[in-house]
Amino acid sequence: MDEHSPVFAIAMAAELAGMHPQTLRQYDRIGLVRPTRTAGKSRRYSMRDIAQLKTIARLSAEGVSLEGIARILTLENQVDTLTERVRELEHALASEMLKSPGRRVFAAGTEGDVISLRHGMRAQRRNEMMIWSPGRSPRAAAEEDAPQRTGRLARVQRAIEPGERRGR
Repeated sequence: MDEHSPVFAIAMAAELAGMHPQTLRQYDRIGLVRPTRTAGKSRRYSMRDIAQLKTIARLSAEGVSLEGIARILTLENQVDTLTERVRELEHALASEMLKSPGRRVFAAGTEGDVISLRHGMRAQRRNEMMIWSPGRSPRAAAEEDAPQRTGRLARVQRAIEPGERRGR
């Protein structure tokens, strides 16, 4: 049985949720819970609906208004939907990675940005040096030392150019 299967009549759902059946009817009218309807128009509640009714009871006991409860339930449902979508995308990515092992999909840039790479491409490497002192942030140190560093950094960069072989 699935948690979304509508199997409980209103009397059983009210008993499971610890509420009066009239309260369930009221919540249905205002849209807090939407049970499925049979051909004869009677309500059928699922386990998910009952869990939602318990959440409504808990929030109501804590003093949250019915409008507030409706907003909270809407947001929780959005989170559940988005979480499920993320799972689907993770599974799709995992299966794609299994189809082509060793293939690089992306790399991280220096500022934390994502750089897409074509198959067979490597990320560009940089060999830069920065002087850092305790008590100063690396960015502040880089900005303050920029004029002093240019000559020394240029010599270091020329000595270790990307793509050149290092001395053996």
